[in-house]
Amino acid sequence: MPRKKRKTQSTRVNKKELIRNIINVFNENPEKTFNYKQISTLLDVKSESQRVFVNQLLYELLDEDFLVEISRGKFKVNSRGGYIEGVIDRQGVKTFLVPDDGGELVFIPERKTNHALLKDRVKVFLYASRKGQQPEGEVVEIIKRAQDTFVGILDVSDSYAFLTLDNRIMTNDIFIPKNKLNGGKSGQKAVVKLLGWEPNAKNPVGEVIDVLGDKGDNTAEMHAILAEFGLPYKYPADVEAAAEKIDAGITPDEVAKRIDMRSITTFTVDPRDAKDFDDALSLRKLDDGLWEVGVHIADVTHYVRPDSIIEQEGRERATSVYLVDRTIPMLPEHLSNGICSLRPDEDKLTYSVIFKMNDKAEIQHYKIAKTVTRSNRRFTYEEAQAIIETGEGEYKDEILTMDRLAKILRKKRFENGAIAFDRVEVRFEIDEKGKPVSVFFKEQKDSNKMIEEFMLLANKTVATHIGKPGKGQKAKTFVYRIHDVPNPDKLNNFAVFIKRFGYNLKTSGKQTAISSSINALLDEVQGKKEQNLIETLAIRSMAKAIYSTSNMGHYGLAFDFYTHFTSPIRRYPDMMVHRLLEKYADGGRSVNASEWEEYCEHSSNMEQLASNAERASIKYKQVEFMSERLGQVFDGVISGVTEWGIYVELIENKCEGMIPIRDLDDDYYTFDDKNYCLIGRRYHKKYQLGDALTVKVAKANLDKKQLDFVLA
Repeated sequence: MPRKKRKTQSTRVNKKELIRNIINVFNENPEKTFNYKQISTLLDVKSESQRVFVNQLLYELLDEDFLVEISRGKFKVNSRGGYIEGVIDRQGVKTFLVPDDGGELVFIPERKTNHALLKDRVKVFLYASRKGQQPEGEVVEIIKRAQDTFVGILDVSDSYAFLTLDNRIMTNDIFIPKNKLNGGKSGQKAVVKLLGWEPNAKNPVGEVIDVLGDKGDNTAEMHAILAEFGLPYKYPADVEAAAEKIDAGITPDEVAKRIDMRSITTFTVDPRDAKDFDDALSLRKLDDGLWEVGVHIADVTHYVRPDSIIEQEGRERATSVYLVDRTIPMLPEHLSNGICSLRPDEDKLTYSVIFKMNDKAEIQHYKIAKTVTRSNRRFTYEEAQAIIETGEGEYKDEILTMDRLAKILRKKRFENGAIAFDRVEVRFEIDEKGKPVSVFFKEQKDSNKMIEEFMLLANKTVATHIGKPGKGQKAKTFVYRIHDVPNPDKLNNFAVFIKRFGYNLKTSGKQTAISSSINALLDEVQGKKEQNLIETLAIRSMAKAIYSTSNMGHYGLAFDFYTHFTSPIRRYPDMMVHRLLEKYADGGRSVNASEWEEYCEHSSNMEQLASNAERASIKYKQVEFMSERLGQVFDGVISGVTEWGIYVELIENKCEGMIPIRDLDDDYYTFDDKNYCLIGRRYHKKYQLGDALTVKVAKANLDKKQLDFVLA
């Protein structure tokens, strides 16, 4: 009796694996028929009882419609699958196809990926499916690689070379023939283009297309970050040359076509290291007691003509990229820092929204017009802030009036349901070699908010002007900046999480009530150790703002119509908006919505890539900064919990590192994803998101941009 029980257990244990192996045989031979003896031989099943069990499993798979019985005891896979196209995605270590038709995810076994990489567009053969099981298939064709260039470190020997990589898209090193090294040497960072990847080869083959420089060199590392995200790190010479030929062209004829506002007090307020000034404000008191406020924007599209090579390059880049120590401009510097930049004491061609408003910041009239302006003074945010705080300084009356009007506009905006995401930003003081010497935090002050408020007003006015035409008129195609309402599930999960800290959040009811509740929470966490964590999770619970020709309003700003008009030097959508405004002002017909939607989608994607690159550069500098502080002890807060460890953000400098789960050796810890925590099996000790911890800096890996901590 006991022997029989043991045999049953062994059969039960092997059943899952045996079914998996049987399925693999049929999937790999979709045209062949097999009986139980043939399957048993292929799977090296020798005992008679096990062979009988194989036969039993074949009939089970027949009942599940996975197999069809061609003749008595002979089976063939029920190939109802066919082919399907989509994009490769990963969840943990598993690979899936996200089908184009929006259907169920298709699991792709690792040995059936045909070297397809994350985000590649592929064609997949669908295996016959079993009832209640996830669809499964294999990649039969890579239609389009999402990425065919990779960044890494060269490892060159006498007879061969490799590019060693460390990213989640490609885990295999790339083999480089000696004649494809392009002068690259061991230890240098390089960009390599894939040439091919044979089906049975472990490594793809590539060629070096650019050598970035020595590992650890600041410029090489920053260029590597840009290349990693597929962003350009140098300007094409022909585009630079075309820009150099452009003249400012402020001729009497051009001035005569515009409103001349050069005699009105005008100023710019920007970060102290800014070189491209694309917006300026003007202010004067009118005879009827109203204020005339001018928001003046560089008239970039006057200089960058449609379909020129400068336009094509700008459209492709779609945005300037701001890394820790440098700006990679969307437009050549002759334009961005030169003739388009609203530098003090220079006449400039501008596109303006001119408001007439009363003392309560109520708009009585507005005009969108081409203008000529002249900035009287360039303020840094710190200089303007000093005037706001002391009431003293150059152009103090104008600054103080603008600040007062901005505060009224801001108050109204929040009463209408806007959300105050004033995040504290981490910034570095960098020495001449690009090395971070100290960390400081950039906070939004009144001078920042003053500029922001008038830019928001101009953007909203321009969007409403086109998006909400007069009675009986149809709105023409336009570029909007849209922000969807929060996903209810995400918001509810966030509300449940913050309850642990003693905070409450309203998740249903009117938009203004929810927004007010979010604002109250963000006010309440100011200065608390969990501030950054809760602000980060609050942002994650929101939708992402994107560009689109279909308007749905902007939830975060509580505007029905919103666009980007105020930064055409650094954002392509603003150039699109300028072009459409001018076209429609001249009586032009509505543009093709689907073509412009493609431009919007590209701009949204490039904005996300630029943001990722900026974050990667900050992360690199954080690791570089902390590499000088190995062995030092810091107070921190758990900012992330995963099955492989806990992330801790240091309170003093907001640098984030990880304590690997293997280093928590006082117990065996398991990951509870519902409650964002690790729990010890024996002693039930808990590491939970938001908990305070004291840690020691153990390792700083610049290649991986990764800090390792240990509990202090």
